[in-house]
Amino acid sequence: MPNQPWPPGGTRQPWPVGPGRPAPPAGGGVWPVVAAALVGVWAVGTTVGSQSIAWLVEQVLLVAGLDQQNWLWPTIAVANALLVGVPAGLLAALPRSPAVRAAGRAWLLGAIALGALGLLRAIPPTLPEVYLAGVAVVAGLAALLIRHLGGRPSQARQPESARQPEQHPQLEHHPRPAQHPQLAQARQPEPNRQPEPEQQPAQTRQPEPEQPAKTRQPESESATIRRTEWVRAEPAAIGLSVAAGLALLLPWVWLGALGGVLETACGLLASAAVGWLAATVLDGRFWAGYERTTARRGGAPAPTRPVGGARLVLVGGLVAGVALALVAGGIGQSGAQLAALFVLPPAGFAIAALRVASRATRPTAVTDQARPTAAPGQAQPTAVVDPAQSTAAPGQARSTAAVGPAQVELRPVGAAPVGWLVGIAAVGPLALVDPEEITLLLSGARDVPYWTAVAAAGSLAVAVLLGIGYGFGFGRAGASVPRRAVAATVAGVLLVATGAVYVGLGAPGWHGERLFVVLKEQVDLTGVATGQTGPAGREARGREVYRRLVETADRSQADLRRDLDRLRLDHTPYYLVNAVEVEGGSAVRAWLSRRADVDRVLVSQRLRPLPAGGSPTRGDQPAPTAPIWSLRTIGADRVWSQLGVDGSGVVVGGSDSGVDGRHPALSAGFRGGDDSWYDPWNGSRSPTDLGGHGTHTLATAVGDQQVGVAPGAQWVGCVNLDRNLGNPARYLDCLQFMLAPFPPGADPFTAGRPERAPQVLTNSWSCPAIEGCARDTLQPATSAFAAAGVFFVAAAGNTGSFCGSVDDPPAPYPDVLTVGAVDRQRRVTPFSSRGPTPGGLTKPDLVAPGEEVLSALPGGGYGTLSGTSMATPHLAGVVALMWSANPALVGDLETTRRILLDTATPAEPTFRSRQSADTCGSEGNITGAGLVDAYAAVQAARQLGR
Repeated sequence: MPNQPWPPGGTRQPWPVGPGRPAPPAGGGVWPVVAAALVGVWAVGTTVGSQSIAWLVEQVLLVAGLDQQNWLWPTIAVANALLVGVPAGLLAALPRSPAVRAAGRAWLLGAIALGALGLLRAIPPTLPEVYLAGVAVVAGLAALLIRHLGGRPSQARQPESARQPEQHPQLEHHPRPAQHPQLAQARQPEPNRQPEPEQQPAQTRQPEPEQPAKTRQPESESATIRRTEWVRAEPAAIGLSVAAGLALLLPWVWLGALGGVLETACGLLASAAVGWLAATVLDGRFWAGYERTTARRGGAPAPTRPVGGARLVLVGGLVAGVALALVAGGIGQSGAQLAALFVLPPAGFAIAALRVASRATRPTAVTDQARPTAAPGQAQPTAVVDPAQSTAAPGQARSTAAVGPAQVELRPVGAAPVGWLVGIAAVGPLALVDPEEITLLLSGARDVPYWTAVAAAGSLAVAVLLGIGYGFGFGRAGASVPRRAVAATVAGVLLVATGAVYVGLGAPGWHGERLFVVLKEQVDLTGVATGQTGPAGREARGREVYRRLVETADRSQADLRRDLDRLRLDHTPYYLVNAVEVEGGSAVRAWLSRRADVDRVLVSQRLRPLPAGGSPTRGDQPAPTAPIWSLRTIGADRVWSQLGVDGSGVVVGGSDSGVDGRHPALSAGFRGGDDSWYDPWNGSRSPTDLGGHGTHTLATAVGDQQVGVAPGAQWVGCVNLDRNLGNPARYLDCLQFMLAPFPPGADPFTAGRPERAPQVLTNSWSCPAIEGCARDTLQPATSAFAAAGVFFVAAAGNTGSFCGSVDDPPAPYPDVLTVGAVDRQRRVTPFSSRGPTPGGLTKPDLVAPGEEVLSALPGGGYGTLSGTSMATPHLAGVVALMWSANPALVGDLETTRRILLDTATPAEPTFRSRQSADTCGSEGNITGAGLVDAYAAVQAARQLGR
């Protein structure tokens, strides 16, 4: 009640003002606590489960070669926010316990933040700067909105003179004096004891002169006395929070790598905004329900700072961890949020312990009311306000405690330590890892997914240690707080250590994506004498194609290169596709896209460096003593023994993860010279394979007579897939080397040797959209190889058994011979991709053995692998045998293709189901012309030459 009757023979007693709905001393019973526990478990389980399942679904679609669903992440974000926000909102509104309501409010805000930030994942992952800038804007606006909506009531913003304390809305729900034991105790002065200085009666303020615009207080009541107690975060707490954030960041600095300059800047800005958002959610009002205060003599609370204990560190830290889990689930592109879920939530316990290191600038918040002088010998009543009980209700920035006409304003203890710790820790998942590289495509070795998991586990371990250390150090009742100088020293030492680790053990520098700029003008190869065949004719065609390609590129790229030089943007020109790879982010991309001479600007995916190189796949099987089953299936062993043809005189080129040039199955076939090996990834000068895939495929084509189709042929190699992910530029680096080999370090535009080009190329790779290729990006390159008389063999892909899955370059191109896979029973394997192509072509052209194929692996051993990658080199080896048997066919692509298709044997198609939609239109889109027959093809090629 706002006013109480004067007690007989006494003065009017003031009532301290509490929250709008004060909680009973018991906190509402045990059921609100049980409900809060259930909602917290539900929130964490829902967030972790939904984020993990959505990421896994996206990766399965990616590996299967299916189109990514743009609606997936926005839908997951909204569903996650609703599933958590509804019970959290009920928890924030219904229970009477302040602690439970504070938990519900924090979780509700976290769920809303998760939903808003999760919508940003609709931004393509190829635009990291745009996404991170969006995170910064949304998180910052969310923090501002929460602060604005959590402001004081409208009356609190009125002029001082217009406020009427008696009309304060909280007074209507104020409890009676019997419900405030501390106040009752404060009213009973101890015998023969003088009040302490803080409790001395205040001097009665004289009424101000009457003014027309103001309402004067009655003479029986004195004017309102307002005293504002400002509290802030103790600088020691900020120093310790910075130290904790740097400790959580340390594993990422060691094991991760930064992106580009603009991407890193946006990542840092986003991290700061996320920290601000976390500080806004976990502000002083949140912690007030979990803090307790000490009492001085007379029972009056006198907190100099929040006091810890198990309730604050364990319960408050756990509740804060749930809120941070919700925030973490919303930040980072697909994959990065999974790492953030390991980093941010465990830090809740350390944040809770750091609350104890915060204190007020004044030791107490005491309101003294001026009233008629007390009777002789009677102590003047004084109401002492506990800051923990006087904090604003949820949604208010600060609260005003009123005792009669007197008011005291209290501001919650600052939440700056929360912002510093969370903001620094969030830099790891947001700036030091590329979400596109957290993929199942790189999970087969110790690549980015592995090191991301290690960094996340390291941060988790650090967070646990911080929670234990800070909890025992500061969370105990009566624990001392380090001096500011000590906290600053600890933070400084960790900052220096972080910098030393980054420079000494990490990957310093910028490692962002680059841009692949395709020009509108492409080379015109009409008029090239494609009728010239044989070794000499093919070399002449190769020289003419090379000349036209270089001339077109030099002329059409001149203005663009000049502008790039003027802007000091690093760039690499290409001629096989008239394009330029440029260093730059979204701003440079926008500028390039507006140029009249540019057709399109793609992202050239660049993998960030690893802290340690992975070990290549090594074989655990001995060398076979007889030709393997796949060679016998296509009749290659009969070609050697009955026709006497082994591929001599033909050079096969392989672009892949590399080649182990010292392997016994391959060492004798290396062509040698200074133009037979090129490694644009690592710069190695001799054939090396850090993966194993390239050694396996090339040995199937030209290895010895136990594993290779054409054991007498020679080979050259190039590294275009160092870590199972490439990009258009790296693919072109190797393709240009195959068209016109050049010495190490030479300029491909001027030092190319087209007469030294291999006659046959085996390509067990593709360039999907995740690597930056559009469907027609590499088509000018394959057209140039066809004009130059180089036979181009490519894998169909491993995204079956879906129809139309032959869609990643270069497999769908008409001038490429595309190969599917069969098993030992000549049945098309389920993983083999099927046609038709996006352009309507029937693909694959042929099939070959591709399941459990034994071949060479780095280190001298052998092993089995499966895929259309294994089938493709069988075709390349057969072409080498055909051209070795009849050199006049060299460069005659049309005749060679016709022989291969005409001599193929039937293969058994397999179907995803018997529904008409899964028949792919015709069996030709599953089996092609059939299974390649090496013996029949070589015999037909030999007879053609007679």
